[in-house]
Amino acid sequence: MQQQAKYEFSYNIFLIGFMGSGKSTISEYLHQHYAMEKIEMDSLIEKREGMRIFEIFQVHGEPYFRDLETKLLTELQQKNNVVVSCGGGTPMREENVIQMKKNGKVVLLLASPQTIYERVKDSHDRPLLEGHKDVAYISELMKQRQEKYEAAADFTIHTDGKESAQICEELVQKLLEEEERQCAQ
Repeated sequence: MQQQAKYEFSYNIFLIGFMGSGKSTISEYLHQHYAMEKIEMDSLIEKREGMRIFEIFQVHGEPYFRDLETKLLTELQQKNNVVVSCGGGTPMREENVIQMKKNGKVVLLLASPQTIYERVKDSHDRPLLEGHKDVAYISELMKQRQEKYEAAADFTIHTDGKESAQICEELVQKLLEEEERQCAQ
């Protein structure tokens, strides 16, 4: 894929999916090649709170963290042309999905449990997987989230065996096709 001219989306793009599905990689690619502002939700929440996600969970609990996600998603209503890499649990809360859809398209990035295992096996920044880094455990967690992920998504892109450029080209093509369909109605 060649360097794209800047295309300004009139909405935000929310990347959802299981940890290791490619959200951070793809958001960085869109940031670099499409001149989009990029927000990593977990990183921004960590910065604002002055502690890591696992510490927020330990000190304040998961509901507090989910409230922070919802607040951030609400803030993003004021912006356009932002690619947002959502935490893996963000679409588990219905209010978060509502906030994403108010001013954005939700793109589900999918990878096989084996691919995810290969991508995360050496990471220790994934508290949900510590002590459980195997394909069977990852597969089970993915099944638990699958229904909510699919319900939240405007469309899905499979990332297995694809380069970032291919994934982004497919994503942008689907967004442009969707815009054309809406204009034609």
